[in-house]
Amino acid sequence: MKAPSVILPFTLVSCANVHLANAFTNHQISQRHHSFKRMFTTRINSDLLEQQQAVSPIFDEVCDTTGITLTRFMQNVERVNPELQELSQLFSGIQTSAKAISNLVKRSHLPGSSVLGLEGAVNVQGEDQKKLDVITNEILKRALRFTGKVGIVASEEEDEPMDVSAEEKDDKEVIYDEGSKYVTVFDPLDGSSNVDAGIPTGTIFGIFHHDESCDISGFLDSDEIDFNVNDAVCMVNTLQPGNNLAAAGYVLYSSSTFLVMTIGSGEVYGFTLDEQLGEFILSHPSIRLPDSTPIMSFNEANWDMWDEPMREVHNGWRSGTGKAGSRYTSRYVGSMVADVHRTLLYGGVFGYPADTKNISGKLRLLYEGAPMSFLIEQAGGLATTGRERVMDIIPDNVHERVPIVMGSKNEVQEVIDAYKKHDSDNLL
Repeated sequence: MKAPSVILPFTLVSCANVHLANAFTNHQISQRHHSFKRMFTTRINSDLLEQQQAVSPIFDEVCDTTGITLTRFMQNVERVNPELQELSQLFSGIQTSAKAISNLVKRSHLPGSSVLGLEGAVNVQGEDQKKLDVITNEILKRALRFTGKVGIVASEEEDEPMDVSAEEKDDKEVIYDEGSKYVTVFDPLDGSSNVDAGIPTGTIFGIFHHDESCDISGFLDSDEIDFNVNDAVCMVNTLQPGNNLAAAGYVLYSSSTFLVMTIGSGEVYGFTLDEQLGEFILSHPSIRLPDSTPIMSFNEANWDMWDEPMREVHNGWRSGTGKAGSRYTSRYVGSMVADVHRTLLYGGVFGYPADTKNISGKLRLLYEGAPMSFLIEQAGGLATTGRERVMDIIPDNVHERVPIVMGSKNEVQEVIDAYKKHDSDNLL
C-alpha cells in the first residue's frame, strides 16, 4: 500500500523551491585573557568562517510502519545541502556506534559482564578512566575511521587529536576517500562516573569541516611546543570555535536511546531507537525551547564556591525574587546529556559555573560546551560563560574547560545581565 503524504512540523516545501538562508556573517571574537599566548592568527580557511546556513530536508511521503529513519533523513539532508555531501556516511558510523554502546550500557550490570569498574588508567584530565570509557572510545574511533570520511578525530579520552586519514592510507581494510573529510570531536561516555549506579549516560559529538589548506605556520614557528606538520594540521583543524560546526548532537542512553542532532538549519531533531527495527526513527521533528521555564539544573553543593553574580541570580530563582517572579524547581541528574536533554524538551536552565575549585569551569569546550551550545541555540535558546557566548570561543588547547550556563533565553539572559552589572559596578 502506498504510504501517505504528510506535512512535518519543520520546513516543508518542494525541493525546487528550497532556497539557502542568509550566509553567516563573520563572528566577532572577543578579547580574552589566556594562560598562554596564541600561536597563530589564521586558524582555518576564511571560506569556512562564512558558511551558509544549512537547509532542512523535505519528506513528501512517510511510511506508517517505519516513519523516517536517520539514514533516510541524512540522505535528504545531502540532497538539499551540497556542502554537506558525505555527511550521511559519517552519521552512519555514529548511529552504529550508538547502538553498540547502548547495548553495552544496558547489559553492563548482568552477571558475567566485565565492563563495569575502573580501567586502572588516568586520562589526560587526571580522571580515573572507567572500563566503559575506554571501550566506548575505541568503538567510536573505529566506526568513524571506517567511514572513510573523517580526517581527524579528537576525544576527551585521548591526549591529542589523531589524523586517522594517515592510518587509512596504510590500511587495506579502509576505503580511503580523498574527497570531503570532516573533523569529529566527541565525549564517548558522558556521565560514566554514574554508570555503575544505572544513571543515564550519553555520547556527545561535534563535526567540523576539515581544511587541508589551513595556515599551520603559527604552530611550526612556535618556540614553545615542538610540532611536526601532521601534528600542526591536526591541531589547527581541531581548535575551531563552535561557530564553525557543521553538525552536532548527542546520544542519551536511558529509558530509550535517543539521538538528538542539528545541522545548523535552525532546527533540532530527535530520533528514538526502535530496537525491533534496529533503526533510529524521527520522533521529535522540531525541538524548540520555550523562552522561559522555572526549572534550574545545577550542582547546588558548589553554591558557596560560585562567584557573586551567579549566586545572586540563583538566589533569585530559589526565592522567587528573580526576573520571572516565581520560585524555580531544581532538577539535577549529574550527567550533562541527561540534564541538557530534559532542558531541551521542557525548558529551563542548565549550568556548571566556574568555582573556586574549578576556576576555568569544569566542562570541556570542544567535547561538551560547543556541541551542546550549538544544539541549544538552534533550538532557540542561549549558551554563555556568563561573560561571553560559548560558540565564539576559539580553544587554545583540545581539553580547554569553560564555565557554562545554557537553556531558555530569559533565564540565560538574566545571568548575562547579572555579570554585566557586576563588571560595570566594579569599574566605578
